[in-house]
Order: sequence, then structure tokens, then C-alpha cells
Amino acid sequence: MQTFIHYFLHIVFPLFIAYGFFRKDWKKVYLILLATMLVDLDHLLADPVFDPNRCSINFHPLHTYYAMTIYAVLLFLRKPFNIIGLGLLLHMLTDWIDCLIMNQ
Repeated sequence: MQTFIHYFLHIVFPLFIAYGFFRKDWKKVYLILLATMLVDLDHLLADPVFDPNRCSINFHPLHTYYAMTIYAVLLFLRKPFNIIGLGLLLHMLTDWIDCLIMNQ
């Protein structure tokens, strides 16, 4: 179930956000939201690169609270930076939910 929730929040939920709040440019917004998943490239710095039992939040450099502060600031800038900030924060929320599920 955790895998389903994770990928739903990474792939399907951004589609709802894009279509629901940016109907005029929903395709472009959806692609930007999907592109924010590139933030996971910081996983390549970890050893091992993938650990299914590791919480990403505050472990990987682009998943830290400092980085999330910057992502929140992006929300107050013009397009497309606000959309990028939204996508990055949605990504962090998804990873945080993963952490909660793992620690049950």
C-alpha cells in the first residue's frame, strides 16, 4: 500500500493540482510538477543509493529542512518558480508521508 500511495502522490495527485488550479496551462504545469521529481537525484550521493527503510527527509541534501525553506520561498515568486516550489514541497510531503508509514 505504501508504494501505491507514494506513486499516486508523485504522479496522479500533481495532475489533479495542475488541472484543478491551472486549467488554462494544466499540461505545462503538470510537466513542471513531474520535473520536480529530479530532486531525487540527490539520492545518488547516498550509500547505498536506495534503501527502502530509509527516510529521505533530512537525510539527503535536497530533502533537508533548509532546502524546504527555499522551496517555500519559491511559492512567492512568479511563474514558473512558484510552480516549481509547489512541486518540490509536494515531493517533500510525499516523502514525509513515506516516513510516517515506515515508522508505524
